[in-house]
Amino acid sequence: MECVICKRGETRPGTATVTVKRNSTVLVVKGVPADTCANCGEEYVGKAATAHLLRTAEELSRAGAEVDVREYVEP
Repeated sequence: MECVICKRGETRPGTATVTVKRNSTVLVVKGVPADTCANCGEEYVGKAATAHLLRTAEELSRAGAEVDVREYVEP
């Protein structure tokens, strides 16, 4: 897919580190499947991975966690 940010690069499958903030909880997840622009480095995370990250952040927030760093695990 053509990058919507730089409009010059093509995306390639890879991984990203994603930070999600939910209320007072900060979740950092490494190794999230994402397409990355070969030109500018913009990262695109798919719907399924995004939904999983948001659910995880919500669960951590409800549990009272402030900061959590983890590796991505397919749901």
